[in-house]
Amino acid sequence: MDIIKYDVYSGPNIGIFTNVNDKFVFVPNGFAETKAENLAKYLHTEYIMTPVANTRLLGVLMVLNNHGILLPRTSSPEEIANLQKSTGLNVKILDTKHNALGNLISVNDKGGVISPLVEKEFIKEIEDVLDIEVIQKRIAGYDQVGAVMDANNLGAVIHPEADEEDIKNFSNILGVNVEPATINGGIPFVSSGILANSNAVVVGNLTSGPEIMMLTRAFTN
Repeated sequence: MDIIKYDVYSGPNIGIFTNVNDKFVFVPNGFAETKAENLAKYLHTEYIMTPVANTRLLGVLMVLNNHGILLPRTSSPEEIANLQKSTGLNVKILDTKHNALGNLISVNDKGGVISPLVEKEFIKEIEDVLDIEVIQKRIAGYDQVGAVMDANNLGAVIHPEADEEDIKNFSNILGVNVEPATINGGIPFVSSGILANSNAVVVGNLTSGPEIMMLTRAFTN
């Protein structure tokens, strides 16, 4: 599992502006083509340029795995149609009042953890679109579970203050090893600086050597 340091918009917060599964890396409209090509090469994917809710915040707003894509209700019909056509995946609007779905939901192809802020009436829809089982739980006192945990099909990293019992439960639902970690020189909101699929992990360029070791332990066990 390669771990590559990279930057987006001259900064380390690659997980805020981009998103990935095993086939596609999603980058904002207007993203430099050479940067998109590099990300696709690192992650062994194709790249797709798209806005989400007419913004560049793809990591914050969308949730995806290899089965489906969830978008906030502020997404346009054109965005939905383009993503369906270009990916062939099940693309659905989650009509919750919260738009930052990526900050509230952390998933892989096996399971997911969802913020208690997401209304229970949407749980089955999330499970159906992404073809997974999910649990609702805060992480380290945060409702923004998608911001403080990042998972692929090989492993996951989580806020360093997460409870040990919770880590065991999350490991069971995701079917992978879950390790406490930080990113970009001590940031506990790990998803802001990570782009991970089953092929590789790309991290923000401020990520330190010890943090790379934490990520290696998480994603290669």
